[in-house]
Amino acid sequence: MLRSQRLGVVLSLEERKEQKALELMGQARELMEQHKGQVENLNRYQQEYRDQIRNSQHGVVQVSRLQAWQAFIAQLDQVILQQQKQLVQAEAVYEARRSEWQQAWERRRGMEKYIESCRKQEQNARDMQEQKLSDEAAGRAFSRRGR
Repeated sequence: MLRSQRLGVVLSLEERKEQKALELMGQARELMEQHKGQVENLNRYQQEYRDQIRNSQHGVVQVSRLQAWQAFIAQLDQVILQQQKQLVQAEAVYEARRSEWQQAWERRRGMEKYIESCRKQEQNARDMQEQKLSDEAAGRAFSRRGR
């Protein structure tokens, strides 16, 4: 079996590794996008709530109600902060997965190039062998004529 054919098994393994890395990167991206959407939704909700409070403050507001609003806004701030931390972590995981996929892609491409190089070497060896056989046959034919 030719070297290029034997390396086909290695190429298949590299292709599977790349595919798995691509799937993991996709999952990490989805999670990151979910966290990003949650942060955006929470920020939007908080802004709407603040606007609602502002609009309702045209008259006298009870102190207890104002304190409840402030407590709720503070809770929202904490939730947003936690969600932003999760987003940062999800972004870091995504970048790691993207890097792993990039490395897997490069290994697969490198293997493809190496196999192609092996094929060219094998073809050159076959061409040289054919040329040698052709030269030997021509030499024998020439020596027969010379006799």
